[in-house]
Amino acid sequence: MLHLRVIAPTDLRDEVVAALTDNPGVAHLVVHRDTARDPVGDEITADVARESANAVVNALKALGVKERGAITLDVIDTVLSTRAYRAEEKAAGDPADAVVWDELAGRTREESTLNVTFLMFLCLACLIAAVGVVTDSPVTVVGAMVVGPEFGPLAALAVALVRRKTYLARRAALALLVGFPVAMLVTALGVLAGEAVGWIDLTSTRELNEVDFIFQVGPLSFVVALFAGAAGMLSLVSAKSAALVGVFISVTTVPAAGFAVVAATVGDWDIAIKSAAQLAVNLLGIVLAAVLVLWVRGVADRRHWHPVG
Repeated sequence: MLHLRVIAPTDLRDEVVAALTDNPGVAHLVVHRDTARDPVGDEITADVARESANAVVNALKALGVKERGAITLDVIDTVLSTRAYRAEEKAAGDPADAVVWDELAGRTREESTLNVTFLMFLCLACLIAAVGVVTDSPVTVVGAMVVGPEFGPLAALAVALVRRKTYLARRAALALLVGFPVAMLVTALGVLAGEAVGWIDLTSTRELNEVDFIFQVGPLSFVVALFAGAAGMLSLVSAKSAALVGVFISVTTVPAAGFAVVAATVGDWDIAIKSAAQLAVNLLGIVLAAVLVLWVRGVADRRHWHPVG
């Protein structure tokens, strides 16, 4: 279940309480009158079945609570209450299948922000990938896949396209369009420095045979990206972190960027272009699959609340 906390002006108290009372997925309704100071009003709390969260939040938004007060949702790990059990039973649907759209938008917004932390993770991931390329080490390349933070902006872009949130699309696109060039530039400087001091003596990426799969673009590259994007979005909406880690090590986004840099520094421009194409194919496939998953979930939600016939 989710714990709902509402700060509402006093004149909206009765309407908010009525909206919560009318929803069968709501339990443990508590009203603290005149306790809120900023903004001034009441604090109203309740526990909400995950399946009912979208309906509750939409009802509160329709009352103007978002503009005049506040709505917060927190995940409850353990609930020992017969009333809560009954609320979950009465709520239509299954908790594991419920997508709380505002929660998803908030989570992806945080993970898609272009900031120092995001850039550092992306730079480190590309540097690790470059080391994996010059040492012909698949294990190191896999490490770069796990470190890479690029799925956050990709997921945010998918959410933005499905929910038509322009600001979120701009934020996610900015993180990707600035993040990858910066990371690749930093990686290029690192590779050139390694070559200058004699730590890297690679003369051609054509000599590699363990990590050459990174730049080999083909139909299966796009298929894997589609599968990974679908699995990643499903893991995100259902909070299956173990599955999300599996997604990170299934697609060659960051490794492709690192390989392109290494290939360019040794003059293998055709391979650098292939690696860049691999990067683009994977990014596009992930976003398309994530959009499709969210669209299907959205259609299922609408059919669930408005059954045909």
